[in-house]
Amino acid sequence: MFENIINKIAKKIEIANNHINKDVLKSLIEYDGPFSKEINENYKISEKLNIPLCQDTGMVEFFVFLPKKSIDLDIEYIINQSVIKAYTSNNFRYSTVKEPLFKRENMKNNSPAIIHYFFHENKNIKIKFLIKGGGSENLSALYMLKPSADKEEIKKIIKEHIKENGARGCPPMNIGIGIGGTSDKAMILSKLALTEDFNERNPITEYSDFEKELINDLNDLRIGFQGLGYGKTVHSVHIKSYPTHIATLPLAISIDCYLVRKGEVEIEL
Repeated sequence: MFENIINKIAKKIEIANNHINKDVLKSLIEYDGPFSKEINENYKISEKLNIPLCQDTGMVEFFVFLPKKSIDLDIEYIINQSVIKAYTSNNFRYSTVKEPLFKRENMKNNSPAIIHYFFHENKNIKIKFLIKGGGSENLSALYMLKPSADKEEIKKIIKEHIKENGARGCPPMNIGIGIGGTSDKAMILSKLALTEDFNERNPITEYSDFEKELINDLNDLRIGFQGLGYGKTVHSVHIKSYPTHIATLPLAISIDCYLVRKGEVEIEL
């Protein structure tokens, strides 16, 4: 059983690294600005030769949704073996170093993955993942705001952050916003928000409207494809919120590059 699941997740990672996201493809086809021919040739070559869309095949970040009943399955082992299989079986760059500050020795198999756990009402396990390149990951940001901060203040911070840094994130970008919880919870929410499809909207009307406002405002920055000032600046914006302390208002921003490499696997129990 373990081997089947490992193979299934590894295959999804391979597909995400080598085959263009269908929502991104639509955006690329519509783009007619500078280097549009080269950008479109890139994914066609990857598709034809089954090679990575980008030289940075990233660090893989997982979001695991578990049923509330106890399960007899070593999820951490399965996920890390899937990453090792995907990266050692394909022509993918190993991007993970064992020790972050001093030796920075490459793990040479792209493990370990980053894993976040959640519980849900379903009887099966749902696993979502992102393949996060270093460029967009370096633009992650956390702000601990006064609890009196309002929507306009948050919008101003997000716009300034994207205006200042967005061109380095390989735009058009997918933007994840986490509001509430604690500092770490807000960051995880902002990453989880990046797993949603471009047209998915927050179920709460106020947040859904805020997402649409941010999409319009960030595209008005006109950073454009690859920072060239033409075309979209962002693919989409998603917000996730969580209850927070009365004295805090955490705001986290996560960014994914224009390829938005992600996937999803469901394990039946």
